[in-house]
Amino acid sequence: MADSTTPLLSRSNSEAEPETPRLAKQVPSLDDTIERCIGSFGWAQLLQAVLVSLAWVFDAQQTFISVFTDAEPTWHCSRPDDPSCNSSANLCLLPKDAWAWDKPSRTSVLSEWNLACAGPVIAGLPASSFFVGCLAGGLVLATLADSSLGRKNMLVLSCLMMSVTSTLTAFSPNIWVYAALRFVSGFGRATIGTCALVLSTEIVGKRWRGEVGVIGFLLFTFGFLSLPIMAYINRESSWRTLYLWTSVPAIFYCIIIHFAVRESPRWLLVKGRKDEAIETLRTITTRNQSSFRLSVSFSGISIVPETFDGNLYSAIKALVEKKWAFRRLMAVMTVGFGIGMVYYGMPLGVGNLAFNLYLSVTFNALSELPSSLLTFFLIGKLNRRSSLLVFTIISGICSIMCVVVGESRQVLQVAVELVSFFSACTAFSVLLIYTLELFPTCVRNSALSMVRQALVFGGVFSPVLVAAGRKDGFLSYGVFGLVIGCCGLFVVCLPETRGGTLCDTMDEQEYKEIIASNGGDDV
Repeated sequence: MADSTTPLLSRSNSEAEPETPRLAKQVPSLDDTIERCIGSFGWAQLLQAVLVSLAWVFDAQQTFISVFTDAEPTWHCSRPDDPSCNSSANLCLLPKDAWAWDKPSRTSVLSEWNLACAGPVIAGLPASSFFVGCLAGGLVLATLADSSLGRKNMLVLSCLMMSVTSTLTAFSPNIWVYAALRFVSGFGRATIGTCALVLSTEIVGKRWRGEVGVIGFLLFTFGFLSLPIMAYINRESSWRTLYLWTSVPAIFYCIIIHFAVRESPRWLLVKGRKDEAIETLRTITTRNQSSFRLSVSFSGISIVPETFDGNLYSAIKALVEKKWAFRRLMAVMTVGFGIGMVYYGMPLGVGNLAFNLYLSVTFNALSELPSSLLTFFLIGKLNRRSSLLVFTIISGICSIMCVVVGESRQVLQVAVELVSFFSACTAFSVLLIYTLELFPTCVRNSALSMVRQALVFGGVFSPVLVAAGRKDGFLSYGVFGLVIGCCGLFVVCLPETRGGTLCDTMDEQEYKEIIASNGGDDV
């Protein structure tokens, strides 16, 4: 291996070596060069990674806020001596003056706008609109972070769109405006997680890539945990207050990251903006290097030009046209669909377990914390492929066990539900990091966006299955288990990536595929 002080990809005239393919000599080594310039991990990189990853807090809050704002409040008979009221479990069959809400009607969307008897389609419209908006936003915005805007600008735009719309949601006059604003909020939210994850991991060396990625998952957990706390504090207040509590801080956060966070040097280099990349590296360097020395470090890099054009969806086109990329994308999206159905479905379905709503959501949120910690400390040692297979199978088995155990043993039922959700959360985290490593820099954000689309698409079906599961538990937890278990099997089609070097272009990645298929070592 060449000494680190020698120019990148240089060769001594006295060295005699076998002739190698021309492409191999053109392969850039940004991992080694970036680590040589700024170190594998330092305080400046940690600060930027934490600032960027804070977006996950607001992402989690807007994703699960409808659990409280759109919940059906408890009610009581206003005439305790009325036997018809006391014997009825359906308030829609009673006269309006025969019952009353336990809390003020303003505490929930359903009680304020009298939607409790409007049917499941109308009552579930805002939540469904949010997830449909996530799908639409992912399709429209998926490649902007790779093509024109970059990671940082796309993160600011997405987070600002979500937070401003959520603020306006607090002033909705009716269910239709409310659902429309939730759609726009979901549209903006679609790329927050992908941009934050990619941007935070592209400024560190490969040794700390997985750990830095898990920071976002930990902060997502804290965002999830903050919801029941805020909801409990405002339990007698309007549901509009909860939207203001979660959206206004997000607006100030967008302003902070606009001025305090730098763009990904990898993306800048791939786009040919070498001077900006060097300036970015200089600001976060952990070593005493001048701009001149950084320029020398990168002067030997020759990025292989991409064969696809630079239009908005060129990254998606490249992923589809390359057989190895398409095969990987379809496999990880299938796995993501199964994980998403359980990940988004479990918190929505805890109401079917007849537990206190605040405690149920808190327990599920708390189960994300050990999942994130487990991923944080073990991601460097976990094989991506085998760990995904194990966690999806465990989640599937435990989800089906929720039906087998039944409501007669509620403690055991809740326990296996939490194990299932814990396993799905861990699989979720590993899948996103795995996706980062499967695709090169030029299409990495787009590929990750497509995987998150598959996760959200699985979540679209979850509310329908949860509603059906109120009468037959197998239609919710049973289906959850079968889907995640079967989809998880597709991970066997993917290569192992732990400890590998990130590629930056499609040609470089394809060359590695050729070497691997011929039984050679990675370049």
